[in-house]
Amino acid sequence: MDKKAEQYYSPPPELGKWEGFRVFLWNSETGQVLGRTGASWAKILLFYVIFYAVLCGFFGAMLAVFYQTLDPNSPKWQLEGSLIGNNPGLGFRPMPPESNVESTLIWYKSTDEGNYLHWTKGLDQFLQSYEKTGNAPNGAETRVICDYERPPPPGKVCDVEIDQWHPCTKSNKYNYHKAAPCIFLKLNKIFGWKPLFFNDTETLPSNMPDDLKAHIANERSRNIKAVDTVWVSCEGENPADVENIGPIQYIPRRGFPGYYFPFSNTPGYLSPLVAVFFEKPKYGVLINIECKAWAHNIIHDRFERRGSVHFELMVD
Repeated sequence: MDKKAEQYYSPPPELGKWEGFRVFLWNSETGQVLGRTGASWAKILLFYVIFYAVLCGFFGAMLAVFYQTLDPNSPKWQLEGSLIGNNPGLGFRPMPPESNVESTLIWYKSTDEGNYLHWTKGLDQFLQSYEKTGNAPNGAETRVICDYERPPPPGKVCDVEIDQWHPCTKSNKYNYHKAAPCIFLKLNKIFGWKPLFFNDTETLPSNMPDDLKAHIANERSRNIKAVDTVWVSCEGENPADVENIGPIQYIPRRGFPGYYFPFSNTPGYLSPLVAVFFEKPKYGVLINIECKAWAHNIIHDRFERRGSVHFELMVD
């Protein structure tokens, strides 16, 4: 009977670090590259190509189905059915630097152009879409001049003629160099929102400033349609602020005319603006200012800044 020769497993030879790494890159005995043969690499690459192709196709199909549920011209959820709600907020420009994004302080030295340049440049950028230039932005051809007797026709939007708002103009540096700055207010856009105007002076809120009540009564006596406006008021928040804020002008009018509403995403639409011109704020004093928008369906909440905006002004 033949005896089978005993066979023993012999471990592979011990290799140094660099020699082992060289063999890992290319093993001449087995023909492996990075631990795999050519056939093994081909199989795994084919698997991942098919896997990711199916994954991308599934994602693309789901995205296409999702877009079928959206209207590119109007949001699916509107007014009280949306997260934004139906109570617009009020915003102001210029804004503080991005490095101090939580701040609402407008502080500059009127005698130093380099110091107030940030604020005027911020307004330049914000008002760029409102300027009348040769390179008109997309949708500018839909803009028409409106007034209370001439609302925009279907498919058109009202223009905002900021070049007539002296002294709050770019050429005048928005009056920052004269220590009497202009702050621009805008009502945040809410699709489909229509303001309910104070058409009857007898129903004006008790907390509305007396000077605004007198202004509304005067506008009503001159042109009854002019009261179709979302009115604006700006006041010092505290008694000391009221003393230091000085006289105020609202340019071109004290509110947002009703013919700018509702916002319906028509190309070329420009949000109405009000330039608040602080004629003579007290120098070197921090002034807390609160501005409010007024309509029957605008609710004010100072804590949540609903229907109002707060900022501080300090001119050195």
